[in-house]
Amino acid sequence: MNDTEAELRKQFYAAVESAEYPVESRSEIVAALPHGMLTRFETGEFSMSVASIAAKLYHHQDFPYVTPEELVDDLIEGLRAEDLL
Repeated sequence: MNDTEAELRKQFYAAVESAEYPVESRSEIVAALPHGMLTRFETGEFSMSVASIAAKLYHHQDFPYVTPEELVDDLIEGLRAEDLL
């Protein structure tokens, strides 16, 4: 795991940990985010809004998510699969 991935994991976890798990849909995740769809994740050269991430990774999501760790793992795997990380 490189520094960018480690920092994104921390940011993603902090952003989604307050959601009520299990989460069944994107709307449940968005409701827990500090700025909703405008929430932005930035580290190093990586900078994306939740709206951009959702648009690029929708087919990598596997609802429901029982824990925030599962959700963060899928986000990271999706970013890798799309060559965004």
